[in-house]
Amino acid sequence: MLSGKKIVVMGVANKRSIAWAIARAFHGAGAELIFTYQNGRFKDKVEKLVGEDMPGSLLLPCDVSEDAELDNLAAELKSRCGRVHGVVHSIAYAKKEELDGLFADTSRDGFLLAHNVSAYSLVAVTQRLYPVMDEGGSIITLTFQGSQRVVPNYNVMGVAKASLEASVRYLAADLGPYGIRVNAISAGPIKTLSAKGVKNFNRLLDGIEEKTPLRRLATAEDVAETALYLAADMSSAVTGTIHYVDCGYHIMGT
Repeated sequence: MLSGKKIVVMGVANKRSIAWAIARAFHGAGAELIFTYQNGRFKDKVEKLVGEDMPGSLLLPCDVSEDAELDNLAAELKSRCGRVHGVVHSIAYAKKEELDGLFADTSRDGFLLAHNVSAYSLVAVTQRLYPVMDEGGSIITLTFQGSQRVVPNYNVMGVAKASLEASVRYLAADLGPYGIRVNAISAGPIKTLSAKGVKNFNRLLDGIEEKTPLRRLATAEDVAETALYLAADMSSAVTGTIHYVDCGYHIMGT
């Protein structure tokens, strides 16, 4: 399904990361993967995961908040891969203290940081990498329904995700003529490293399973299957969309 495709995966933190589930699905479908990592601490974790399951995959440093590192990533990809056919953007961050209490108390620095890393980074990455996608391809990012509804303690991250979703639409319009599709997956609540930063996240999960139409919670593997569809040619006419993978929870009133 993805044989011969070179795809950049950004945001793997550990084996429970949604990005890692997507990488495994893509690897199984024949893709050649390039992983990025933020710093030395994450490099060790990513190297271990990749070494065990996908030896030979390329690993490159990239802190998305640093323009120089984004420029270097694009240059390395062009030099070492020639071109790429896809990007998985699974990156988000907010200060822990901003994910608690009143959204009205969000600090200026906290607001800007959350938007810089969680929303603008998609624009910054796309800006550098779409020229390397000269055969077209697919860019996929991850969002959450806290962008559309108030989720307790999600606060500034919900606002940043709303910005991310708007960016998907504008980028899709920009890049369509280049044969590049841009979509987002709105995953249901999944226990990941980033989710732990939201105060009382486990309490958020209470009762959701019974409220979903499918009477279960979505898994990282569910998200990965949808990402595989969005990366493959079978979704060649799909762009600018927000795909919900939450067992239908987003349609419910409570």
